[in-house]
Amino acid sequence: MATESTAFTLVLPVLPLDDEVVLPGMVVPLDLSDAEVRAAVEAAQAAARSAPGKPQVLLVPRIDGTYARTGVLGTVEQVGRLADGDPGALIRGRSRVRIGAGTTGPGAALWVEGARIEESVPEPLPGQVADLVKEYKALATNWLKKRGAWQVVDRVQAIEDVAALADNSGYSPFLSTEQKVELLETADPVARLRLAAQQLRDHLAEQDVAETIAKDVQEGVDKQQREFLLRRQLEAVRKELRELNGEGSKDSAEESDDYRARVEAADLPEKVREAALKEVDKLERSSDQSPEGSWIRTWLDTVLELPWNERTDDSASAYDIQGARAVLDAEHAGLEDVKARITEYLAVRKRRGERGLGVIGGRRGGAVLALVGPPGVGKTSLGESVAHAMGRTFVRVALGGVRDEAEIRGHRRTYVGALPGRIVRAVKEAGSMNPVVLLDEIDKVGSDFRGDPAAALLEVLDPAQNHTFRDHYLEVELDLSDIVFLATANVLEAIPEALADRMEIVRLDGYTEDEKVVIARDHLLPRQLERAGLNADEVTVDEGALRRLAGEYTREAGVRTLERSIARLLRKVAAQHELGERELPFTVRDGDLRALLGRPHHVPESAQDPAERRTSVPGVATGLAVTGAGGDVLFVEASLADPETGAAGLTLTGQLGDVMKESAQIALSFLRSHGAELELPVADLKDRGVHIHFPAGAVPKDGPSAGITMTTALASLLSGRLVRTDVAMTGEVSLTGRVLPIGGVKQKLLAAHRAGVSTVIIPKRNEPDLDDVPAEVLDGLDVHTVTDVRQVLELALAPAVSGAAPEVPVAA
Repeated sequence: MATESTAFTLVLPVLPLDDEVVLPGMVVPLDLSDAEVRAAVEAAQAAARSAPGKPQVLLVPRIDGTYARTGVLGTVEQVGRLADGDPGALIRGRSRVRIGAGTTGPGAALWVEGARIEESVPEPLPGQVADLVKEYKALATNWLKKRGAWQVVDRVQAIEDVAALADNSGYSPFLSTEQKVELLETADPVARLRLAAQQLRDHLAEQDVAETIAKDVQEGVDKQQREFLLRRQLEAVRKELRELNGEGSKDSAEESDDYRARVEAADLPEKVREAALKEVDKLERSSDQSPEGSWIRTWLDTVLELPWNERTDDSASAYDIQGARAVLDAEHAGLEDVKARITEYLAVRKRRGERGLGVIGGRRGGAVLALVGPPGVGKTSLGESVAHAMGRTFVRVALGGVRDEAEIRGHRRTYVGALPGRIVRAVKEAGSMNPVVLLDEIDKVGSDFRGDPAAALLEVLDPAQNHTFRDHYLEVELDLSDIVFLATANVLEAIPEALADRMEIVRLDGYTEDEKVVIARDHLLPRQLERAGLNADEVTVDEGALRRLAGEYTREAGVRTLERSIARLLRKVAAQHELGERELPFTVRDGDLRALLGRPHHVPESAQDPAERRTSVPGVATGLAVTGAGGDVLFVEASLADPETGAAGLTLTGQLGDVMKESAQIALSFLRSHGAELELPVADLKDRGVHIHFPAGAVPKDGPSAGITMTTALASLLSGRLVRTDVAMTGEVSLTGRVLPIGGVKQKLLAAHRAGVSTVIIPKRNEPDLDDVPAEVLDGLDVHTVTDVRQVLELALAPAVSGAAPEVPVAA
């Protein structure tokens, strides 16, 4: 408890303390060179001459010119000199004094009245106070041990008085002046000790946090210093290795400097340069152990290897349009459509260059062509010829079976083993920004959970977008607008519609027999002679043998099988010569093929014995179809079931699609409704089952173009009239008997020409498609255009034999 006397019994000179507080029990030295301090001490000494005891002063804190309400009675213990030689006084704080009014006294000091504040604590100490004393001593001991002040620990532990223990905290250097004034003005010893304990507790908590932070910082600094030392040692080892035998590698600083120099020296677009320099900055900040460093190095190597501003100057032949066309004609026979399109592109490019229109809206004059045709017609080799004609580099990108979108757009470079897409790799391989890129087998691209590569190709093949193509790995814009893209496909329908819309479709429908002979003579035979180790003067193949090889030993739209047949022929001749069975030089003629290659595999229907032909019985007609391998001849067989054993209805076999099944229903319905008009015994169709079969049952078939063929087969079956052997047909039939247009006329006529058919029936509305058919094919065919199925029957069915009853095949 603290009590204060009501009467101001003390008159003391004031010794002001600026921004400093002295508590009872503290002994402090004061500098007498300060006028106010000296005046107070001299006044106290003057007063002490007339009174017993030591001189007394009132120590009052003065903060910002304002005196505190409570001071401390202090006695001047000694006057002398301080350690630095200046005059000073040693003053001991005795007790708290409540400051009253000012008064007068000797000397120049300020005198005031004061009342001593008496402090007392009951004995023995209550339990809570005793616990508080123990807690404060423990906190003080902990703090003193951290500072290494062991000699003070024992003195603090020896203090038993609560008031003295609380005032002892005045020595704490961490307390602010405001906190010490608060301790001074707290008269109750217990409350003062509680306040001192709280202040000490807060300081220890702050000190713990500061020590933790300092420890973490020190550990980081130590780690950096250790890493720096090890790196310096590693650099020294690598330097010694390089000096000895060239081993070791550049350190990270040299490496980053090297990359920076390479980026600044490279001819890069401005945005690409900025992105590359940012990555170099990251490389400088990363450590050798960081995986990011290897990613950045790989990315920088890729960017620096790309030919950003490298372009192949188009050769003189590219601007000499006639010379470019001559190159295409020399390397490929036929294919007039695609040659004309390439010639048009070169002509337009030449004129744009002459008029300064090479770049319009940031886009250059590239091209995107899709070469669609059956296998073996030279789509892939045509890409090489285009590059040769233009004087550009050629790169082939195989897309068959690609199912991962990242193959086109690239992987994110944070993945392990990340690479740019195939388009970027093709540009890098070409070494220029305007190569001829062949996207081979674009119709074989698939899609699964990894994405749709065909969708990623939309931007690549769009002339309005590909000048800002962004690969996932590079993440910078790449200009693809100057590239000539040639895509190859066997089936146009397999290409997604959106992708096909971005390309210009050029169809390669196959070669005529004359073109095959020219290709075999000028291209295939010289190549196979070289592969067989034969010279041109050792083995020659005359034109008749080549024509028979193309017509009877192979039947295809392209020339791949023809080349294999020539290779087999030359191998046979080479083997016979090595066995001593044949002398060289040797000329292979038409009559030698059977002995060398065996019998022909594709004898034309017209060349067979009349009794062995498929159309030698009623109910069989010859149609024309388009497959993935080009045009082909398709036979249709029809039969009627026995009325006693067979069930009524229509049976279709041959792995037919829904559209073809519907065409069969339409053909049957037409004959049932118009049979009397056509003089056909349609009564048989009511009670007897009709069976229509398409041979080669393992091959899927679909489409409406076999409509008139099925109608002709059924009409032949019912009338007993044979279908002419030399007639093939194609066209869709309606319920009213109209013949509707179909597709693939050119491929179908080429197939008819290869099969030895002389007469072809097509819809009247397909007559404009005959302009695309080679003249030599049209010269060998008698093409009839019809509008009604009655015209088809009149042309296709052979005249009835008078007096002969119709022979109707019966299904078993």
